Amino acid sequence: MDIFAHILWAAAGAKGLNAKLHRRAFQVGWTAFFGVAPDLFAFGIPIAISILSGNISREGWYMHALPQELYNYSHSLVIWAAVFLLVWLVRRKPWLPLLGWALHILIDMPSHSIDFYPTPFLFPLSEYRFPYGIPWSNHWYMIINYSALVLVWGGIAIAAWRKRRARKYLSSAP
Repeated sequence: MDIFAHILWAAAGAKGLNAKLHRRAFQVGWTAFFGVAPDLFAFGIPIAISILSGNISREGWYMHALPQELYNYSHSLVIWAAVFLLVWLVRRKPWLPLLGWALHILIDMPSHSIDFYPTPFLFPLSEYRFPYGIPWSNHWYMIINYSALVLVWGGIAIAAWRKRRARKYLSSAP
């Protein structure tokens, strides 16, 4: 999935869960960051190296082995679980924004084809990749994805408006 959709889905998930839980359990900004962090890690580093070396062509970073190796680490539920548990042990409580990272991986599994960056969600335990992914670059997939995002964010906006309206009504009641 594209990076903007990852940010929007992670933030929507955090906002929605905060509303359901009636408390701010998720820091929306951090959850959105971790929703895009796997791609920033896998592709941002090679892009930065290419730019700094003056080789800014697509072939300079995109097809290089480094993105695939970084992709394996950043798109693994095994690696995510290890990091999540380590952070939990250090903080003595789970840090929920890291769930944005897991969401990223779960979204990528069905939205990447087996031919182009299939998601290595079991790395380093297994080479298995989800074989039935549909490339997120398909026009109809993008239309469905962003239509769903509009509906979800519209629902979030309506719920927030209703909450503000109810609060205003209650505060102005005699």
